[in-house]
Amino acid sequence: MQLLTENEQRVVSALQLDGRAGPGRIAEVLDLSPRTVTRVIARLTADGRLAVVNVPNPAHGLRGAMLLRVKVLRGRTPVIAEGLAKRDDVLFVDILAGGEEISAVALGGLDGRLVHDALPSTSAVTELRAHSILHVFSDATQWRTGLLTAEEVAALTPAPPGEDLTLDELDRRLLARLAVDARLGPGELAAEAPESTVRRRLDRLTAAGRIRTYANIDVRALGLAVDANVWMTVPPGRLDEAGQVLAKHPAVHGTLATTGVTNLMAAVWCRDTSDLYAFVTSLDVPSAEVTVVARAVKRGGRPGSQKI
Repeated sequence: MQLLTENEQRVVSALQLDGRAGPGRIAEVLDLSPRTVTRVIARLTADGRLAVVNVPNPAHGLRGAMLLRVKVLRGRTPVIAEGLAKRDDVLFVDILAGGEEISAVALGGLDGRLVHDALPSTSAVTELRAHSILHVFSDATQWRTGLLTAEEVAALTPAPPGEDLTLDELDRRLLARLAVDARLGPGELAAEAPESTVRRRLDRLTAAGRIRTYANIDVRALGLAVDANVWMTVPPGRLDEAGQVLAKHPAVHGTLATTGVTNLMAAVWCRDTSDLYAFVTSLDVPSAEVTVVARAVKRGGRPGSQKI
């Protein structure tokens, strides 16, 4: 895959901080022209390397979130993975190397019975492990390329959210639209309500932290060729400390505490297997299982996921 240019990487880095930032604002902070920023976003979006979506905030409650590991008969994995990806309550789906296991994150208490009820070819599922997510130390919205200066980061970082709010039907419809494209403006969302009303609602949702964008970039274009999950067993008394340390690691794009024998999971992006080896051997944990992602089927929400 062709690597992003320096300007492209810097624009993506800006969108990681605020996925709804306008081209003018990004151009001002990064010392680029608005036309350049507009072209970069349009080009990366059109060729599928970038999608900016809205995702739920764990701070508003995990709502029965589950981490699933599904083992499947060889040759049937794509069918099961796509079936999971079509569900509005499933946010992330990965096919692991070897092609016989799927990892997924689901909201709303998706359990084994629901998987078998909802998916095609469920006779191909040989094993399902469903772990409740107890705590989210970090998720993909918080991962950064590290390419911007501290001043640029400060200029583009939105104000911290205030008090949460109770969503009504219009809020939910707007969030469902933003789950597909978080950069939609009031005019593009005016089919849901008058534009002035939409603008006020977006401001209100933003202030409450309900608009939480994720710049989903194909990290191979950043030179990160290895996507892996590290499943660790940590003594309960060290779980919080270990999770917080991992959440700050520049290679980690997600850290979850879960039920089960492996009670801490870290998702990492590395340049190559040597970098992954260095990461794994730096861990001070009793045991760890490493799985490499062969294909990321789904990253981020879909319409309806905000209803959970």
